[in-house]
Parts: sequence; structure tokens; C-alpha cells
Amino acid sequence: MIELDGQAGGGQLLRTALALSLCTGEAFAMTGIRARRERPGLLRQHLTAAEAARAVGDATLDGATTGSTTLRFVPNGIRGGDHRWAIGTAGSTTLVLQTVLPALWMHGVAARLAIEGGTHNPQAPTADFIEEAFLPLLVRMGLDGDFRMGGHGFYPAGGGEIALDLRASAKPSALHLPHRGEVIERHARAILSAIPLGIGQRELDVARRRLGLGDDEVSLRHVKPSTGPGNALSIRLRAEHSTAVFTGFGIKRVTAEHVAEGASKAAQVWLAADVAVDEHLADQLLLPMALAGEGSFSTTLPSDHTRSNAALIEKFLPVEFDFRDEGRGRWLVTVSR
Repeated sequence: MIELDGQAGGGQLLRTALALSLCTGEAFAMTGIRARRERPGLLRQHLTAAEAARAVGDATLDGATTGSTTLRFVPNGIRGGDHRWAIGTAGSTTLVLQTVLPALWMHGVAARLAIEGGTHNPQAPTADFIEEAFLPLLVRMGLDGDFRMGGHGFYPAGGGEIALDLRASAKPSALHLPHRGEVIERHARAILSAIPLGIGQRELDVARRRLGLGDDEVSLRHVKPSTGPGNALSIRLRAEHSTAVFTGFGIKRVTAEHVAEGASKAAQVWLAADVAVDEHLADQLLLPMALAGEGSFSTTLPSDHTRSNAALIEKFLPVEFDFRDEGRGRWLVTVSR
């Protein structure tokens, strides 16, 4: 059994450990889960991810209670079929999906997954990011499945849903993304739920000005029916070899202009660096590339989160990550056996 210390990171370390345990069949025990956070231990979305892993892995699970800082997980195979999980809050549906998807894919198991909760959460990849940036790369690596969003869920109400119909797929194959190529499509979309439409128009005005977008490169999405108030500005930049999605979230006492400035600035940083993968997509690609045993991508400065995730993956799989600074804000991340 692998012994892990979870205090150096957040819930992502636990989710990565659960995913790797399912992939390898290796049991683990983690202590100090989220120990340095304001609210230490497991929250509702972490418990849903653990329960999803237990169901898919026919596993033994100990310590899965609210506030627990220790968890023990022993998998016993992979079980496909129909699965539905409800987080019960605005906790991230996409992070639960990413906990169980790698093992189902790697083991060639078909499944229909439905997850209820938050789809647009400031602390997690959005459903738009998963559909437009992350999954297309997995399809190039061999994944065969159809993703859809059944409804938007914003903090704090939640109430959204995502689903994935996964067909038995080929094992992950190597993917190399040294360059992104030419940017061939740009689009900014303001999403509003029970929020005045003028807020979205103000966000789009900033995106137009900062990124030089035309009228046909912006849109406004009014969510109906609404489960609660929420707002997000999603900026998609599609290049020849990869797509980047940057999101700003509307919150109380923050102007629409400030929300749009933040998302637009992140997009400009990616454009200026001339790399294939943005900071957040870099973090998400580590595990599938490690399962393939080989891969690489160019990105901006890797975050501490990305490096700690890589170190955890190396504890489960016979791979090594290399982070090389190529200068001018460009880094090359490589995984090899």
C-alpha cells in the first residue's frame, strides 16, 4: 500500500491518487488531507469523488466522512455500466468526472456517467473547458465518447449536470504538442443565470477591446431555466493543434469589467507565450500522458500545483516528468518511461 501525505496540496492530490489507484490497482492511504486549508479535511465534492471511485473500482473505502483528514482506498477491479452521482452542492462535476474517467478509458470499459452539481466553479475546470479544450486532446489519444452538459450549475446553488457516454476505447497513446500553430478561431461568450444581461454586455465590451474581437466573435448565453444566480465569461482560442479556454467568474462586489479584464489578460499571456497548452490544461494533461507512457507539450511557467501533481503520479507509475525552461516564458514538459 502506498502511503501519501496530502497536506502539501488540496483536493486535487486526493483525486489524482484515486484515479491512479483505479488505473494501477494499487491501494493507498492518505493522511493530512487539505490540512493547510481554512477548512481542513474532506468536503462534499471530495466525498463524491471518493464514492465515484469506490463504485467504479468496486473498492473498499475507509475514512470517507466530512472533515476527515485521512482516507484509505483499496480497489478491486473496474466496473463500467451506468453511474450517476449527485454532489448535492455546487461542487465541481468535472473534477468527479476526471477522477474516474482515466481508469475506465485505460481498461477499455464502456460506461455512461452522469454527475449533478456545479458546472462552472471558480476552483475547477468548467464544463466548457472540458468539452472544448481537454476532451478533444484525449480523443486524439484514443478516447471514444460523447460529452454533454445537461444544465448550468453556478456557486452556490449548483443544480447543473454533465454526462459522458464512454465507449470501449483504445488505451491512451502518446501525444506531442510542441507548438499550437496558427490561431484559427476566437470567441468570447458571456453566460448569465438570473443576472441582468447588461453585465454580460459589459464583459463582452472589454473582451472586444482587449482581444480585438469582432461582433461575430462574441455571444451572450442566457441560462433558462435558472437554478440560481451566476455569471461566467468564457474565452475560447482555437489553434491548429490545441484549444485554450479562459474563464472569468462574476462574484459580488467585483465589476463586470474586472471579471473580463482578468480572463482577457490570461488569454493574452497565452497568446504572447506562443505555447500549445495554458497553465490549467498543463495540469490536466499530466495523467493521461503518463498513462500513455510518453508525451510532451509546451506551456507557460508550470505552477506548484502542476509540479506536485507530477510528483504524485511518479509514485504510482514508472514514468518521469521533465520541466525545461526554454526562455521567454516558454516551458517544455515531457513525460517518459
